[in-house]
Amino acid sequence: MEKLSRQPCEACRKGAPTVSDAEIALFKPEVPEWKIIERDGIMQLERAFTFPDFQQALAFTNRVGELAETAGHHPALLTEWGKVTVTWWSHKIKGLHRNDFILAARTDEVAK
Repeated sequence: MEKLSRQPCEACRKGAPTVSDAEIALFKPEVPEWKIIERDGIMQLERAFTFPDFQQALAFTNRVGELAETAGHHPALLTEWGKVTVTWWSHKIKGLHRNDFILAARTDEVAK
């Protein structure tokens, strides 16, 4: 399989299927530090990134914002002093889509 971060995102339409357990088992090893959480009945991918100060946390937030704009898919971002929490899920399908795993992998890359 092609590296997850290099796979193209596809347009996610209302009614598209959420990822299956088999797909989660396939994708999750490429984003091992991301947690799958359930919030309000919706499965989401979440990871907290730490930084030595607010300025670097804010710069990372902006890089993730640029990534999101390019992909046309937007996460929840919580920026704090020395910490940014990124949460990906697909609003239209109220759950996880392949795109969420792709963008989690890309987020890991912009964190480096």
